[in-house]
Amino acid sequence: MVFPRSRILVFAKAALPGRAKTRLIPALGAAGAADLHRRLVLHTLQRVTHAALCPVQLWCAHDKQLPFFKTCAQRFPLELHQQSSGDLGERMFHALSHALNDADQALIIGTDCPTLDASHFRAALSALKQGDDAALTPAADGGYVMLGVRRSDRLLFSDIAWGGDTVLSATRQRLESLDWRWREAAVHHDIDRPEDLALLEQVRLEGDCGQAACGEEALPLRS
Repeated sequence: MVFPRSRILVFAKAALPGRAKTRLIPALGAAGAADLHRRLVLHTLQRVTHAALCPVQLWCAHDKQLPFFKTCAQRFPLELHQQSSGDLGERMFHALSHALNDADQALIIGTDCPTLDASHFRAALSALKQGDDAALTPAADGGYVMLGVRRSDRLLFSDIAWGGDTVLSATRQRLESLDWRWREAAVHHDIDRPEDLALLEQVRLEGDCGQAACGEEALPLRS
C-alpha cells in the first residue's frame, strides 16, 4: 500500500426500496432507485479497494449486519463499521475521529459520484501527506463528493444544511475559520436527481452483480 497510515471511509446506506435514492424514485420507482444505489455502492467499493492505496472502511447506515453489507465485506477487502446517530455531519465527524485514532489522514466519500477513481484518491492523500490540513473535492450541486483531513474538528460539520446547495460554501467558511490550509480539486457530478441520470451514459459502473449474488433479495424494508 502506498499510504498505509491513511484510511478511506465510504459512507453508504443499504439498498432498501423506499429508503435509498429517494429523489430518483419519480424517475426509476422505489425498486429501480434502490437497485441503482446498490450498483453505485459496488462501483465505489471496487474503485477504492482496487486502487490499493490504503485500508478501506465501509461505514454503514442501517444495520451493518444486513446481507448487502455482509456481502460487500466478503467481496471486497474492507472493514465494516456502524455509523453513529445524529445528522450527517455528526456521523462524519464520529467516523473521521475514529479513523484518525489509528491513521495520519483519512478520506471520506459517499457512493453517489461514479467518476471518482484512483487518481483522485491518490491526489487527495498526497496533498494531506504533504502537509495540507484538508483536501476538498466539490460537487456541481453545491456540496462535495470527497473530503480528506489530517485532523477532525466538530466545527467543520456542525450546523450545516446537508443536502442543500450551500454545503460547499459553508465548509469553505469553516475551513477558513479553523485557519486550515486546504487543497481543492476539480468539480465532479454526483447522481442524486433525475436530471443526473444522463451521467450514467458516460460511466461504466464497475463491480456489478446480480441481486441474488449480492444478497439483496434478503433485505427487508425497515422503518
